Amino acid sequence: MSSSPARLDDEALRASRQDGTYPRPQLVRPDWADLTGTWSFAFDDADEGLAERWFASPDFGRSIQVPFPFESEASGIHDTGFHPVVWYSRELTADDLAAAGFGADRRLHVHFGAVDYRAQVWLDGVHLGAHEGGHTPFSFDVTDVVGASTGAGAERATHTLVVRVEDDPFDVSQPRGKQDWRLEPHSIWYHRTSGIWQPVWLESTSDVFVTLVHATPDVPGGTIALRLDLNRRPAADADVRLDVVVSFEGEQLASQTMRALDVTTALVVALPLQTNGQAYEELLWSPEHPRLLDVRVTVRADDAVVDEVYSYLGLRSAAVAGGHFLLNDRPYYVRSVLNQGYWPESHLAAPSPAALKREAELIKELGFNATRVHQKFEDPRFLYWADVLGLLVWAETPGAFEFSPRAVARLSAEWTAVIERDLSHPCIVTWVPLNESWGVQHIAHDERMQAYARSLVSLTRALDPSRPVVSNDGWEHVDSDILSIHDYEWSGEVLRARYLDEDACAAVLGGFGPAGRRMLLDGQEVGGRPVMVTEFGGISYASKAVPDDAWGYSRATSSEDFVDRLEAVVGAVAASSFVAGFCYTQLVDTLQETNGLLADDRTPKAPLETLRAVITRTGSTTR
Repeated sequence: MSSSPARLDDEALRASRQDGTYPRPQLVRPDWADLTGTWSFAFDDADEGLAERWFASPDFGRSIQVPFPFESEASGIHDTGFHPVVWYSRELTADDLAAAGFGADRRLHVHFGAVDYRAQVWLDGVHLGAHEGGHTPFSFDVTDVVGASTGAGAERATHTLVVRVEDDPFDVSQPRGKQDWRLEPHSIWYHRTSGIWQPVWLESTSDVFVTLVHATPDVPGGTIALRLDLNRRPAADADVRLDVVVSFEGEQLASQTMRALDVTTALVVALPLQTNGQAYEELLWSPEHPRLLDVRVTVRADDAVVDEVYSYLGLRSAAVAGGHFLLNDRPYYVRSVLNQGYWPESHLAAPSPAALKREAELIKELGFNATRVHQKFEDPRFLYWADVLGLLVWAETPGAFEFSPRAVARLSAEWTAVIERDLSHPCIVTWVPLNESWGVQHIAHDERMQAYARSLVSLTRALDPSRPVVSNDGWEHVDSDILSIHDYEWSGEVLRARYLDEDACAAVLGGFGPAGRRMLLDGQEVGGRPVMVTEFGGISYASKAVPDDAWGYSRATSSEDFVDRLEAVVGAVAASSFVAGFCYTQLVDTLQETNGLLADDRTPKAPLETLRAVITRTGSTTR
C-alpha cells in the first residue's frame, strides 16, 4: 500500500489560485516542482544527435530559458532561422524530487504542458517515450528509472532529463495556426514557436491516482455529471472508493462516495440548493458573476487515503435558440475580441503567469465579455483566469494548411486531446475546429473537405454535446450552430446597411459573403441559428514606431481618427436588430499587424475608458 499523500490545505489552495502559477489548474495536488528556468540546449541541423546518442551523454553548448521558444528573445537564444531539430537537457536534483513529494512508495511523474511539435524524452539515457502534437500536454512515469539510479550503491546524485524536438517549418500538414512557413513573417503569419513553450514540472502520486476530473453541469436539473478517471483499473478484490465534495466559498453543497470498478467512474451529483427555483441563479457562473464551485476528490483504498486532488467548475449552460446565443438559458449578446495570444518577446508562450492574468483583465477592462483565442490552444492558466474573472472564450484549433490524410489525422487527434483537456472550463462556450477554410481551401467544391468539416463538428459534439460548434468560422459553413461572418468593410454606413435587420443578414448569408466566399453550403437555411460578425474592424494605427510592413484593413492617422473609425464600425454592427454578437479584430498589435486596440506592449491606443465606451454599445438581445 502506498503512503498517504500530502493533504490539501484550503489556505494553500486559495494562495495557489491567486497567483495562477500551477500549470494544471483543474487537477491540483499540493506538491510539485517547477522545472522551468535554465536548461542546456543545442541545434541539430544535421539531425545527427540520435545516431550519436546525445541522449546518453548530453554535452550541449548553449543555455536556454524554458519555456520560451528558441526563436524568441525571452529564451536567450533568439534565433528565428530554420532549425527543424533541437535538443534540451536539465538535471533533476534531490531538491526537485523533494519538492515534488517523492519518497518511499510514491510514483514520480514528469509533465510537459506543450512542446511543438514532436518530442522524444529520455531520463538517465532511458527512453521514456514520444509525443506528437504541438499544443497538447503529455507526461511520463519516471519512478523506475529514478529508483534504479537511487538504489543501494547508486552513484547518481542527480538525474539527466533530455528532450529532442522536431518541428519542420515546411510541414504544412501540422496544425500550426499563425506560425509562418517562410523565414520572415509575412501577411497574417508570425514568427514560429518551436520546442518547449509551456511549463515542465514534476509531481508525485501513489500507485492509484486521479488523472482526470470532468464536470458537465445540468442547470435545469440542478446536478453535475462528473467523470473521474484513475490511472488504472482497480484490482477485482480492491476496495477503492472515490469521495467527492462540492462546495462554494467554504459551504458544502453536496458530497458523494462511489466505489471505483474501472478506469472511469461516472456519477451525477445533485445540488439540493438548486431545487429552490427562486434562488437557483445564485450559484450560476457568468461574466457578470463568475462564481466557481470547488471540487475535492479523495481516493481511498481499503479506507486509507491514497490520493487527493482539487478541481473546480462553473454552473452554467451555453446553447443557441431562436437566433440567440443563450447563456444560462437567457439571450446573451456576445462582445468579443480576437486574441492572437502572442507576445513580441516570447511569441506564443506567455512571458510570465502574471501576463496571462493581465491579458484576461485587459479584455474585461476594455468592455468585452468574450474573447476568441485565434489559431491557438491557449495555456490552461489563461483559461483559469477567464474562469475566475468571468470571460467567455471561443476555443479554436490551430489550422493545418494542406488537406491530406496526414493533416486530417493530426488535427483530429490534437483537437480531441484539447477538448479532453479543456472540457470542464466554464469560460469555454463555443468550439471552433476550422477557420476561414484553412486546410480545406476548396470546401465549396470538394465533397471530401465538406465531409471532413462535418466530421469535425460531429466529433466535437460526440465529445462534448454541451456547447455550440462552429464548423468553419467566417464562411462556407456546412453544419454550424452559429453562423459567423468575417467582414472587413471599413465604412460604417455600408456595415450598418449590410446587417441592419433579418432581411439584410439573410441577403448576406444567402449568397457570396463580404470576402467573396459562399456563406452556406448544401443549400442550408439560417433556420433560427444566431448570426454573428466574428471578424471585423482591423483598423491599423501604429501608436509607436511604424514598421515598414505595418498594415490593417483600414488605416487611421491619429488616435482621434482611430477612435472615430472604431465608433463607426462597432456602432454599425451593434445597431443591428438581428446580429447576436461580434468579435472585433483585434486585441493587440502583433508584429506587422498594427490593427490592435492595444500596442504590442499592451498599452491602449486611446484612453481605455474611451475604448470601453465604444465597445460596450448596446447590442440587441431581444427581437
